[in-house]
Amino acid sequence: MRHLKKTVKLGRTGAHRDAMLANQVCSLIAERRIKTTISKAKATQALAEKMVTLGKAGTLSARRQAIAVIKQPDQVKALFEKIAPGFAGRSGGYTRITKLGQRMSDASEMVILEWVESAVPAAEVEVQK
Repeated sequence: MRHLKKTVKLGRTGAHRDAMLANQVCSLIAERRIKTTISKAKATQALAEKMVTLGKAGTLSARRQAIAVIKQPDQVKALFEKIAPGFAGRSGGYTRITKLGQRMSDASEMVILEWVESAVPAAEVEVQK
């Protein structure tokens, strides 16, 4: 039984899943928004919000914990210096998932994962088909 097991496997091994989620968080930091499937976005959202919480702490220990998870020191620097200070007055809910519709090839539900502070209305987002 899977009681109290909240890890979403996403059809990957543990190392592959961790690397993919870390890369998605890095892309979210760099690009401010990413387009992905809904299951990947929900898994990435949890990790991104944990990284912002570390960024708000701003300590050396928090920086080292963030580098251990997302493995890119330049993205951690951007997270701590640019993104986390913008959420200083907010106690959670740093990201937003906006549904786009189904992907043409396999009908997967596509979404945009973005930071709440730098949001552009969903009507201005291009839907690629």
